[in-house]
Amino acid sequence: MGSFDEFDLATRMFLRAWRWRRIDPVPWTVPRRPVARARLALVSTAGFVAPGQPGFDEKVRGGDPSWRVIPAGVDPRSLREFHRSESFDHSGLAADPNLGFPLDRLREMAAAGVIGEVAPRHLSFMGSITAPGRLVRDSAPGAARLLVEDQVDLALLVPV
Repeated sequence: MGSFDEFDLATRMFLRAWRWRRIDPVPWTVPRRPVARARLALVSTAGFVAPGQPGFDEKVRGGDPSWRVIPAGVDPRSLREFHRSESFDHSGLAADPNLGFPLDRLREMAAAGVIGEVAPRHLSFMGSITAPGRLVRDSAPGAARLLVEDQVDLALLVPV
């Protein structure tokens, strides 16, 4: 993570004025099984979409609150990025999508017995959503239902 001073003046002013949300109490669920037997899914804000899927709409004011299902069998190098923030260098994600969607690492952990198994579906959201109300109200419940349907025990959150 970079230093606050690395941002341009406009971004620093925006971040200083931003009303940061606090969630209290923090939602927490005790895992039902040990990690070594758990089904794990990725939930990323890298804004990746799989081949054939529509991109995130960068024109939606406050950020596109929709999400994309990323199948477990996808090659991470085939993902296209739609993260809207200009506050970081996107070249790392372009060079190695596993930085924002570590599906290859998850597969390696499953093969090594570190986790039980890789979930059949994963979720990708657009990053830098500055108006999260629609995301929380309209999008998150459906995303949570998908993870429940897939009997996901743990979700690895990958904020970008």
